[in-house]
Amino acid sequence: MIKKYNIIIILLFSISFIVNALSENNFFSEAKKNFDEKNYDASKFLFQRNIVFNPKDENSYLYLAKIFNLEDNEREKEKNIDTVLLLNPKNEEAIFILMEIELKKSNYSKVRELAENFTKVCIKLCDNKNSILESLKNLEPKNES
Repeated sequence: MIKKYNIIIILLFSISFIVNALSENNFFSEAKKNFDEKNYDASKFLFQRNIVFNPKDENSYLYLAKIFNLEDNEREKEKNIDTVLLLNPKNEEAIFILMEIELKKSNYSKVRELAENFTKVCIKLCDNKNSILESLKNLEPKNES
């Protein structure tokens, strides 16, 4: 009799674990769907919830940064981009966004450093590097001697 209860308890825990794991994976896809539909509040909530269950999900942080960009919340945007780059220093989209942030701050040396790293990792956004470097070239103080 006790063995039956143990088997039932183990079975219930297993089912609970599987259902929980499946729902965790569903947070990101549901959040992404809301993001694509421009339902940013719901999307933000779901990305944050996904991070609770999966704190190393760089894509959730990246999308949160995009949402904070739309909300003009530069501090949170940069914080999330920094987290993406901590998790994956080769995330080209995060490097590109950080280059834009540093360009706004007029941190030209940091933009140049990021551009070098970006060149090494870019796959999809390589053409965008030139626009950043062109902006940098136009804004950088000129040495007039």
